[in-house]
Amino acid sequence: MEDGNSTILIIEDEKEIAGFIELELKCEGYKVHVSNDGMGGLMSFRQINPDLIILDRMLPQMDGLEICKRIRQSSEVPIIMLTAKDDIIDKVKGLDSGANDYIVKPFNLDELLARVRVQLRLKKPFEKSILDFLDLTIDLKTREVKRSTKKIVLSPKEYDLLALLTSNPRHVLSREKILEKVWGWNFEGEDNVLEVYIHSLREKLETEKMPRIIHTVRGVGYVIKEPL
Repeated sequence: MEDGNSTILIIEDEKEIAGFIELELKCEGYKVHVSNDGMGGLMSFRQINPDLIILDRMLPQMDGLEICKRIRQSSEVPIIMLTAKDDIIDKVKGLDSGANDYIVKPFNLDELLARVRVQLRLKKPFEKSILDFLDLTIDLKTREVKRSTKKIVLSPKEYDLLALLTSNPRHVLSREKILEKVWGWNFEGEDNVLEVYIHSLREKLETEKMPRIIHTVRGVGYVIKEPL
């Protein structure tokens, strides 16, 4: 049995194949989530923050190459790409898009499990479980947030927004980039949703003893940096 703390996301539109992989991974002790289309897979990635992704090359709504590129904009999570195409050019495209490994269908499940174990072993030495900036600390495993010694209770979206800003200290992120990373590229909510969440974060994070660290860059976006 493998480490039960490892969560694996399967993005595969062939439900029978996805089911076989899911069953084998669960038997090995992994936590498994399955999505059967590209858009749903991208949303699941943002929601569950998996330790590894098994990604099909050909998917409805958004193909595996595009998903891989989008994931690589914000994460180094290991990605194993599945494909029915066995030509070198397709493998090169998959690896260039950010995949860590590539396996051609039909494949042996034992081989896939071995590749999963390899990627998770490679990931562990470089895994960063804590984000910190000045007196702010974010535990990426438990999703616990503290400023100084005070525990800050956040909603899931507030947490995602703060984690994104904190992972890019002193780097201004545009409104568009933040909305894409936190709410998804096709978000169609209220125009001021980001401002509402920034205001809520500031209310929870700032006091006289804990000055402002989330700053507005007018006309551009937001940045986390030292108090002015």
